[in-house]
Amino acid sequence: MTGMRTIRHASALAAAALVLPSLSPLLAEDWPSWRGPAHTGSRAGENYPTELSDEKVAWKIALPGKGASSPVVWKDRIFLTAPADGVDAALAFDLDGKEVWKTVFGPESKAKHMKLGTSSNASPVTDGTGVFVYFKSGTFAGLEMDGAVRWKRNLVEEFGPQELYWDQGSSPVIIGDLVILSRLHGGDSWVAGFDKTSGEIRWKQERNLDAPAENDHGYSTPIPFRHGDKDALLVWGADQLTAYAADDGALLWSCGGFNPKETKLWPPIATPVIAGDIVVVPVGRDDRKQASTHAVRLGGKGDVTATHRAWERDDFGVFVSSPIEYEGRVYLLRHKGELVCLDPKTGEPFWSAQLPRSAVPYYASPVIAGGILYAPREDGVVFSARIGESFELLAEHDMGEQILATPVPFDGKLLIRTSEHLMCVK
Repeated sequence: MTGMRTIRHASALAAAALVLPSLSPLLAEDWPSWRGPAHTGSRAGENYPTELSDEKVAWKIALPGKGASSPVVWKDRIFLTAPADGVDAALAFDLDGKEVWKTVFGPESKAKHMKLGTSSNASPVTDGTGVFVYFKSGTFAGLEMDGAVRWKRNLVEEFGPQELYWDQGSSPVIIGDLVILSRLHGGDSWVAGFDKTSGEIRWKQERNLDAPAENDHGYSTPIPFRHGDKDALLVWGADQLTAYAADDGALLWSCGGFNPKETKLWPPIATPVIAGDIVVVPVGRDDRKQASTHAVRLGGKGDVTATHRAWERDDFGVFVSSPIEYEGRVYLLRHKGELVCLDPKTGEPFWSAQLPRSAVPYYASPVIAGGILYAPREDGVVFSARIGESFELLAEHDMGEQILATPVPFDGKLLIRTSEHLMCVK
């Protein structure tokens, strides 16, 4: 099919066999990080809402400020970040939407791009023993489950301002006893592992790579995975995909070749997704019709550009919305509402479908729960569709407010954050 290049190597296949499925199991109700318990943007389950309407809203609460961060859920608690009266804040709610606690930090840093950016773009992450939050101001903190501050540091004060065209966006992730954060920008870039208990830096890996203008501005979130018998993480940015050991930050492998023409102004915003032994990497800008989709086989050592690149397509891609893996297929939501379902092994689409056309784009990432895909458009319209072997649009509903945050499915319900409210749809 036009638009596809397939690259296969026996050595890549052999190395990929060493890659084991990832990380520790979590209870089905938990959604502890931005892309969910498996970092795929999806979950199994039953009885998730097929349609969204005012009658389906179980509760709706006003938030103290606009944020693009998504909530996370652990047991009977919902955690969220937001600006509150000019300061950064972390909040906890029970499952009925009642505020349980609010912890405030220092002054917020106002967004550069007020329509789309906020001071609270990074989503919190939890392991059930603590909650970890990060803000544009540089405040990076670990909290106890009751909201007490375990530790706090300010990365802007320590390392200087983050030089980004858009507002900060990468979220922290937890691997073992570390909180991992990538700080990729026009200045000194790095990825680091912070001790969950003390907040001290256990390792810090420099990541200053040559890249065209703005391509080194990183907004994607690290992806935990298993490399042989090791916990590891993937970082996408500066036109390279790099894998690091989680325990000490050692570079395991790197892969390039994503931007051979060295096109500039391609900020890496969408986070890649792992499907089996393949990582699907969104490249370029779908808003400018300059997007492509690439695949890399996991495993290997050193520079794997010549051995582990599996396929690439230049006929579809995304800009901001991150792809989803669900039941062995990968789903991409394009900037203007086309949905592509593809085989991650080959890059061949199973099907594509168009959500109702509009000039309004998608900035939140979609999610899938129990075979239902939820896609919020920036103007507040949320679509639900049944996916799998085929596509069936089920419903659309206008929430009446801008949506930048990714929805969160849990326990047969859906959390939706708008510019002013958090609501639960049942």
